[in-house]
Amino acid sequence: MARFIFITGGVVSSLGKGLMAASLAALLQARGYKVRLRKLDPYLNVDPGTMSPYQHGEVYVTDDGAETDLDLGHYERFTGVPARQSDNVTTGRIYQNIIAAERRGDYLGATVQVIPHVTNAIKSFISSDISPECDFVICEVGGTVGDIESLPFMEAIRQFRNEIGRGNSVSIHTTLVPYLAAAGELKTKPTQHSVRELTSLGIQPEIIVCRTEHPLPDTERAKIALFCNVRKEAVIPALDAKSIYAVPAQYSEAGLDAEVLRAFDLLDSAQTPDMRRWEDVLDRLFNPEGEVTIGVVGKYVGLPDAYKSLTEALVHGGMANRVKVNIRWLDAELFEHPEADIPAQLEPLHAILVPGGFGERGSEGKIASVTFARERGVPFFGICLGMQMACIEAARAAGVEGASSTEFGETAEPVVGLITEWMSKEGLQKREATGDLGGTMRLGAYPAALSGNSHVSAIYGGTEISERHRHRYEVNAHYRDRLEQNGLVFSGMSPDGQLPEIVERPDHPWFIGVQFHPELKSKPFDPHPLFASFIEAAVKQSRLV
Repeated sequence: MARFIFITGGVVSSLGKGLMAASLAALLQARGYKVRLRKLDPYLNVDPGTMSPYQHGEVYVTDDGAETDLDLGHYERFTGVPARQSDNVTTGRIYQNIIAAERRGDYLGATVQVIPHVTNAIKSFISSDISPECDFVICEVGGTVGDIESLPFMEAIRQFRNEIGRGNSVSIHTTLVPYLAAAGELKTKPTQHSVRELTSLGIQPEIIVCRTEHPLPDTERAKIALFCNVRKEAVIPALDAKSIYAVPAQYSEAGLDAEVLRAFDLLDSAQTPDMRRWEDVLDRLFNPEGEVTIGVVGKYVGLPDAYKSLTEALVHGGMANRVKVNIRWLDAELFEHPEADIPAQLEPLHAILVPGGFGERGSEGKIASVTFARERGVPFFGICLGMQMACIEAARAAGVEGASSTEFGETAEPVVGLITEWMSKEGLQKREATGDLGGTMRLGAYPAALSGNSHVSAIYGGTEISERHRHRYEVNAHYRDRLEQNGLVFSGMSPDGQLPEIVERPDHPWFIGVQFHPELKSKPFDPHPLFASFIEAAVKQSRLV
């Protein structure tokens, strides 16, 4: 039977609960246990798919097509355990399911209430889809204790812990211990109040994780333990780390995993943690043998969390090549002004990446950066919309005037469009029969077949791949001949040969565009091959600049 660990936050939001959950999972893995992580989000959106990146950061996509919270990206990157649809739920989805059940008559005329119907639905989510071999299920609750939105989740956790027995669950509460510079003191009172709030909801935490910018003295740990009814050793300091990948080792040194196992009465029988994987990650990260600068020409560059997985995948590519990766965020809209000096912005870069996105804003600036990379021989990586911009740029270079995407409005030359706009009736019927219609959002993992003599097949080491998608628009394969005549080769296609998945320029040092999001599958201990190769090309370019 799996044991359950519930992680809550108090005092303020953005304390790093997701990183703490991922780090704890990595530490339990290092001791030989199998783990699963899931996120309970109290907001009313059904999922983050329609939320602005400025509101909630990136949307992380799983193999089975779930649009989820970005914390699930941390979970995968730190553990290598693929997240699933069943690992992220929101208040919106809970209520959507309950209302649908009520409309069907599933409740047989009963009055539908928060207790028991909503709390039962939350408990059902917590315990669903867990394999028998799983040792620990770590559930992170979004938001802050005391929020109205989170009350049903707290009540569900209280009930769940009673039902499975207290020895089978542990509560970890993460709080802020602020430092008042004027007084020169760390203040524990906010933590005391937060734990009191949690306890008033029927949940007594066994472990308290204290986020602080200054070392937490034993006297302050003892005070928190006294007033919050925990052991002093169960008050875990969490200082700022040099990198998110240093967090597992930091928590291990602070004793987090040991306290969790002690709370489950498993510490005496537990293995010593094997941290060699993380030691290698930190060695590659903190002892680089050079550095490169990558320009990311995007739309949401004002908020790096909008490209969280992309940022981390570039760092992983740097680890694979033992170099430090400096990212220069460039607003694509600025390249659209007549007075913009694009060469001055892009010449110092060792490689250029155009990421995914939606909408027309900044599209011409992205196309201009593609042109620069193509003409100057600078390594270029186009992801999702970035690949589409590379195809439009190639079409224009081939003399296809007005080449554009129907996403941006009507065009006589739809190099990019909804699949229903250009595929034949027979082709549509065939894809509809398989449940694959590109006219709606294409989400999750899809296979692709690579050309045997292509650059990408050499990078992947094979001709069959599976990658995660999140897009509505596709490159129009009807333009394939004209684009290939201009040097842009379609080196990866869907298995039925209908949808372009990868394009590349064989006459260029490194020029690849992909319709999918490879960053979603990259990990610090297993960098994605495309990012490892891209950074390798940037290293070679750095020697030429």
